[in-house]
Amino acid sequence: MSRTCSSASRELDEPIAGTAATARTWLLLEQPGPWGAEALTSSHLDPSLGRALKAAAKGTGVRIALIRRAGRHADSGASAARRVYAAHTVPGNVWLHAATVADPEHLLDLDFAALGRGEPETFGTALGGGPHTGDPLALVCTNGKRDRCCALLGRPLAAELAASGTEGVWEVTHLGGHRFSPTVLVLPYGYAYGRAEAHAVKEVLHGAQEGRIVVEGCRGGSAWERPGQAAELAVRRAVGEYTAEALSVVTTDGAAPRWSVTVAHADGRRWQVTVAQGASLPPRPESCGSVLGSPARMDVVGIRETTMAASAS
Repeated sequence: MSRTCSSASRELDEPIAGTAATARTWLLLEQPGPWGAEALTSSHLDPSLGRALKAAAKGTGVRIALIRRAGRHADSGASAARRVYAAHTVPGNVWLHAATVADPEHLLDLDFAALGRGEPETFGTALGGGPHTGDPLALVCTNGKRDRCCALLGRPLAAELAASGTEGVWEVTHLGGHRFSPTVLVLPYGYAYGRAEAHAVKEVLHGAQEGRIVVEGCRGGSAWERPGQAAELAVRRAVGEYTAEALSVVTTDGAAPRWSVTVAHADGRRWQVTVAQGASLPPRPESCGSVLGSPARMDVVGIRETTMAASAS
């Protein structure tokens, strides 16, 4: 087998901070059976519904993905009840709600703009859902139709976690960053991980249960754009702050290839973080089968704590 995009990325020790998919709110719909590359319109979900959901979510900050239980993916076609989750990942208003629906068409009754703003009421009104009371969710990307690494590496990881009795494990259609496979998103806090191994995912889930973020192998929090993801992780490491909702990205000034990111602590402290966009060299495939390229990387080149007075001036 030729070298995969993930093996190339691993061998070149490509940094993974600041590479997570961006979404303030995640909406997850259980859909058994096979998935195509564009799962909302190329799965056993009615493609017209998939198109309508994609249109409804556009520009709202809501990202929709399909999920399924780990294991074989036969779909009998029966109208079985499906699990639906919505998670808002912005610190200070993090929540995870769950519902069970018999007809996924009901998702079109959701107020997507409200979900994107972090208002969960529509989830209960439209779907009869409520706060999720179980363990945190571990979403493992396994969609081999997007990239073979997700199937070759993601599916065994999801199966191993499920077989070990780890709760909250689902396969998911797309988290981006195939070359960091296996990739995992953990909800409710919305931090993504790359090159994941089962023991590490269990530690991440244990941390999330306790309201703590594990930074090893972390790609970033999905609530922020890529420069903010890198900046927030850098501050966590610099000051040893691992409490889940302690830090927020409050401003990101500038444009590629250089940003100034303000990271705020819930206790009032602030940091000015300088993030520079670099190119990953030597060239490598960004996904399997693609031409060689130099993926953008987020390099933190400076962290400076500022006083509240200085920040306000």
